[in-house]
Amino acid sequence: IAFPTLLLSSFILLPLLFFSGCAIIRPPRDGGIRYRGLTQEQVQRIVQILPVDYEIEYICRGNRVIVGPKVRKCLPNGTWTDMTLHSTCLLLCPRVWTSLENGRVMVKPPGPPVEGTVLHYSCHAGFILEGRNISHCTKLGKWDAPKPTCLLKGPHYRSSKKLYIGALFPMSGGWPGGQACMPSAQMALDLVNNRSDILPDYELELIHYDSMCDPGEATKLLYDLLYTEPIKIVLMPGCSGVSTLVAEAARMWNLIVLSYGSSSPALSNRQRFPTFFRTHPSATLHNPTRVQLFQKWKWTRIATIQQTTEVFTSTLDDLEQRTKEAGIEISVRQSFLTDPAVAVKNLKRQDARIIVGLFYETEARKVFCEVFKEKLYGKKYVWFLIGWYADNWFKIKDPAINCTVENMTEAVEGHVTTEIVMLNPETVRGVSNMTSQEFIAALMSRLGGKNPEETGGFQEAPLAYDAVWALALALNKTVAPLKAKGRRLEDFNYNNHDITSEIYRALNTSSFEGVSGQVVFDAQGSRMAMTLIEQLQGGSYKKIGYYDSSQKNLSWFGNDVWIGAGPPADRTVVIEEYRFLSQKLFAAVSVFAGLGILFGIVCLTFNIYNGNVRYIQNSQPYLNNMTAVGCMMALAAVFPLGIDGHHVHRSQFPVVCQFRLWLLGLGFSLAYGSMFTKIWWVHTLFTKKDEKKEKKKQHLEPWKLYATVGVLLAIDFLSLMIWQIVDPLHITVEKFTKEAPKEDLDVLIQPLLEHCSSEKMNTWLGVVYGYKGLLLLLGIFLAYETKSVSTEKINDHRAVGMAIYNVAVLCLITAPVTMILSSQQDASFAFAALAAVFSAYITLVVLFVPKMRRLITRGEWQSEQQDTLKTGSSTNNNDEEKSRQLERENRELQKIIQEKEERVSALRNQLAERQALRNRRRPSSGQNQNHNTPPPSSQPDPKSLLPPPGYPNPTTDNHALPPSFSNSSNLYPADSKMSRNHCHNSQIPLLYK
Repeated sequence: IAFPTLLLSSFILLPLLFFSGCAIIRPPRDGGIRYRGLTQEQVQRIVQILPVDYEIEYICRGNRVIVGPKVRKCLPNGTWTDMTLHSTCLLLCPRVWTSLENGRVMVKPPGPPVEGTVLHYSCHAGFILEGRNISHCTKLGKWDAPKPTCLLKGPHYRSSKKLYIGALFPMSGGWPGGQACMPSAQMALDLVNNRSDILPDYELELIHYDSMCDPGEATKLLYDLLYTEPIKIVLMPGCSGVSTLVAEAARMWNLIVLSYGSSSPALSNRQRFPTFFRTHPSATLHNPTRVQLFQKWKWTRIATIQQTTEVFTSTLDDLEQRTKEAGIEISVRQSFLTDPAVAVKNLKRQDARIIVGLFYETEARKVFCEVFKEKLYGKKYVWFLIGWYADNWFKIKDPAINCTVENMTEAVEGHVTTEIVMLNPETVRGVSNMTSQEFIAALMSRLGGKNPEETGGFQEAPLAYDAVWALALALNKTVAPLKAKGRRLEDFNYNNHDITSEIYRALNTSSFEGVSGQVVFDAQGSRMAMTLIEQLQGGSYKKIGYYDSSQKNLSWFGNDVWIGAGPPADRTVVIEEYRFLSQKLFAAVSVFAGLGILFGIVCLTFNIYNGNVRYIQNSQPYLNNMTAVGCMMALAAVFPLGIDGHHVHRSQFPVVCQFRLWLLGLGFSLAYGSMFTKIWWVHTLFTKKDEKKEKKKQHLEPWKLYATVGVLLAIDFLSLMIWQIVDPLHITVEKFTKEAPKEDLDVLIQPLLEHCSSEKMNTWLGVVYGYKGLLLLLGIFLAYETKSVSTEKINDHRAVGMAIYNVAVLCLITAPVTMILSSQQDASFAFAALAAVFSAYITLVVLFVPKMRRLITRGEWQSEQQDTLKTGSSTNNNDEEKSRQLERENRELQKIIQEKEERVSALRNQLAERQALRNRRRPSSGQNQNHNTPPPSSQPDPKSLLPPPGYPNPTTDNHALPPSFSNSSNLYPADSKMSRNHCHNSQIPLLYK
């Protein structure tokens, strides 16, 4: 324990030793000084200077009290506060001298009876004072004269038994309500005591003290009330803090507590305060009125700022519960102890507009000084305050704030107060035979002409007046029941529970018309009353309505005044504004799309009409028809792509989303799929070198082309169908940063943009884009690979390749760009729609315009041969013509070779016959000559083997002959002297002329 104490002391002593401050001062005589956090030994031996803002408290010994400032604070200039006022410890004189039966006592100066206090006595009408009319309190704590008495004049003096009421009136402090409440209570007692029909055998007497609205002070006074004669039958405290203390202790003394000025909701607890009643309604009675006003002005968002005390915390808890039930949100809840600066700044920062303030009057001036500094007032804000402040509370000069009266008047203008109706607005004579107006006049007379606005508790004075009447009527009601039980009111003591129970039942069933209105207590002992609603207009409060919470009836005068055009909004009004597509852009693109659809219809009609023309047939017209239909579907998708909330209701928007998806998806599959099919089969059949010639002779079956397109279309159809079943498209709204309008309005614009989306939109787009992207890249590759292929079976595959290039590039660029620009509706639509338009236009132009031009310029009636001869400039047609010419020449050459071979065979036979004939004629000579002459050549006559006229001489080319000539060697016998190569060499020039 010693170590933490030493550590704490070190933290306190450091600033005391090293920083400037105030010198220690001497305590008053018969008293001492309480130093916070320091021991007496530290003060005497170590500390010489106390820091700025350090507070000391004077304490007195014995039965002495402090007269003068009780607490002093160190100022920055090195002095203590209120040094011009001396603080002394003086003995108390008996308080019994401060009350006089059948008379009045004036205490000068007001406060506790100490040395120097003078009492002035006087008697009521009909009584005579016996004894001195003045008494002084000496420094010994005794009065210098016996207490006088008031005797009844004349022979008709009636001896009445006294019933004493112990009262605590706060004549100073946070709420000096006793200044007006005590005279009004005394006025009620005088009237009650003069009534022969109310407590005829008893006289009520008030024994009162100044509680200063301080529970600590009230504790000492309560001790005096309970432990000094006479016995008090009822206690009447004021201030919520003091009433809480008294009511909690009263149960131990079997005392009824009747308060005239306590509003804390915590006092409405029968378990904690079983004998407590109050003519001042609970502070929670303001809350139904506030909620009613919130609903009237259509506010659903409020803020609160409160002083950290039990009464305001309980009130705010009740308000929070009521607003929650009414569907109203308390968005900001701030509290403060002494300095509200930070709390007010937080209200400003969090955009609080409708603010409920719960604090005492002194703190209210601090709050609104900060409100002025933060500009938290004007046409955008409404403040709700408590209505029991003085009417000029904001004009009172307060050294605790640094704002002028003009600043405060400007800041509080237009605020609304809710106040319990404490004065009956109707001219009705109640139980006291006095109207509310007559009561105010009598009270003003008692106050001696004091300004009501400067008199504390003037508004609550009717409640104190009716509290005395409620008590008197309740006591009068108990006389008969107690008499039946053999009891009397004067038999009451602090141990007698029966009499307390009778008084409790009588008070609990009280109901009468008082100057404050109908006096009725609820089950918790709280007063039920109407609420007055006022508004500060032009520096003064104006009544604008009443609210009866028991009947839930709002009486509205309709004279409320606002700085702006009307009640402000409870928050910055956010206007939702949808962003729609530019109609000019939509119209322009739609025109292009419409023209494209017409052009597609023309192309489709042309292709169908000329389907029997050989040139059209060689381009696979059915695939071209699919391409034209797909382009028209893609162009038609431009229209739903530009339709948004400007054209259709939000409930119909998902249907538009479906049209977009299906038209684009199926249109792409038809248009691009048919072109991809062509280029795929061209690549499959004509790009492999080792099988090129064999493939050229193969026949391309149309059903394979259609099957390929069907597969691509089925893949898209199934993927879209699965998408729509598993995760259908729906409308989503994208929110953008709020924007301030150009005009000076208290609103913000919330831009919104509608999108077609699904729960897993990115996943579906990734699958579709990935599949389509691979298809596009593959199409580009196939188009590049087949650029040099020539075939008459698909004679427009090069145009198809060019169209694929353009479509692929546009799609691969547009898809990511539109995803990036999805929040910019005009740019996104322009990119997507123009990509679809340009892709369709390019495809239609590249595929169909050359065909139209060819048939228009050459005529559909021309023969195939003429059509072929006139296309010499075409590479495809030249190759086909050369192939047919070579086939014809090959057939002619085969005929010539056959004729030559027959001629050679005949010549060989003739030579053989001639040789045999010669041998027979010269058998002998021939043998002799064989040794002298060379043998005849076995070679045939070279002239017989010369090529026909018009052909070049043969060469010794050893290249292999075409397969069509391979069987010609069988014409020569095996024993023929003519070489087989000679025959082949003679045939090569004939084939490759």
